[in-house]
Amino acid sequence: MSDNAFDFGMIGLGVMGRNLLLNMADHGFSVIGFDKDAAKNAALESSASAGTTVKGVGELAQMIQLLQRPRKVMMLVPAGQPVDDVIASLLPLLDEGDVVIDGGNSHYTDTLRRVKYLRDKNIHFMGIGVSGGEKGARTGPSIMPGGDQEAYQNVRPMLEAIAAKVNGTPCVAYLGREGAGHYVKMVHNGIEYAIMQLISECYALLKSAGATNAQLHEVFRQWNEGDLQSFLVEITSEIFLQKDEKSGADLVDVISDKAGSKGTGKWTSQDSMELPVAVPVIDTAVAMRTLSGYKEEREAAAQIYGDESKSILTLDELLPLVHDGLLFSTILAYAQGLAMLFQASKDLAMEIPLPEVVSVWRGGCIIRSSLLEVFTTAYQQSPELSNILLNQDVAALVKSKEENMRALVTFAANSGTAAAGHMSALAYFDAYRTGRMPTNLIQAQRDYFGAHTYQRIDIPGTFHTEWGQQ
Repeated sequence: MSDNAFDFGMIGLGVMGRNLLLNMADHGFSVIGFDKDAAKNAALESSASAGTTVKGVGELAQMIQLLQRPRKVMMLVPAGQPVDDVIASLLPLLDEGDVVIDGGNSHYTDTLRRVKYLRDKNIHFMGIGVSGGEKGARTGPSIMPGGDQEAYQNVRPMLEAIAAKVNGTPCVAYLGREGAGHYVKMVHNGIEYAIMQLISECYALLKSAGATNAQLHEVFRQWNEGDLQSFLVEITSEIFLQKDEKSGADLVDVISDKAGSKGTGKWTSQDSMELPVAVPVIDTAVAMRTLSGYKEEREAAAQIYGDESKSILTLDELLPLVHDGLLFSTILAYAQGLAMLFQASKDLAMEIPLPEVVSVWRGGCIIRSSLLEVFTTAYQQSPELSNILLNQDVAALVKSKEENMRALVTFAANSGTAAAGHMSALAYFDAYRTGRMPTNLIQAQRDYFGAHTYQRIDIPGTFHTEWGQQ
């Protein structure tokens, strides 16, 4: 190859990095990847489709030399110090105007720092969230770019080419200033945590009524053909069919109940408190994953208190409640995440366009679902909507499921089945629709013990009372 022959470079040729490059190559771009592991370089080249221009190299300087100017380089390396290490290695090799992209799951505060650091050196830096897993990277992910808008225009043709398409529209758009891309991806992952928790609770509730894995497969398959259509419901249906190669049993039954995490859900919960914005379904999902790790304690507690769920409904009676409860709670999970993005857009000056966010999430990503079409319409009607629950169409959908949602939570409590995600969704809904909450009492308590003052409903200003003096 001659010098300056390649359109795009990738640092880190794990499955995600390799698949993204191959996706670009299939769309007519010449791509080059760098990895210290020679086997990964070889795997990149051997996986390329016939007629595409794909190269793997073991020297970073060689890759940079072979890129067209302005150079466009993406990193797919672990978040944290490895990203800073790669940037340090890149800087002596780059020229002003080159574009550096972090495509991993970095915390947005690190992205803010890196944007400023490289801007001072006249290097464009972008944080881009990529969702869809290994398959999505190869065939069409959801892409969430933020940061330098000029840099986005340089990479936009490539990103639009490789992104998932919904009705011909690429699932990629410029999503805001500075660290917005990684912020949107962080919240995406928080919503993902929430919906996975809600589905797992539905699984527990239906199992308590005697549902077999074969029945659960059919239930989720049917749900995926209706108003619960989503990627996570689809794969849940498929999970119940998978057999374990070692034992021949259903694989789901031999998988440990200790769930891991990579931290992005926790970041969503933590950062929501900094704004502050209430995201209790996401908070609950994070907490329940943590609780799943208390395996020995849970087993000891089960010996003391018992852990049997006592179903008081038949499976046929329970199914409509679980269906409607899952739809209700899923809407609440999206609502909380989107409300967080709305507030962050203002408070952190990221200028995140919510209509584009829900449009980008419609295809390719883990939380894609038919509900996002409803939300897209809501934001088309009111682009500055602070909470999708205030949209009349969304409100009508929520209210149509409210009765069964309440019945489901009642069933869960009476049967002894943990359904914390659904319970927190309902509690949020009831608090959000309450014109006067009981927090006037909390104001009084705070002033009583700490002289923190309070506000009144009839007179403006701040007040303090010497409590107990009468």
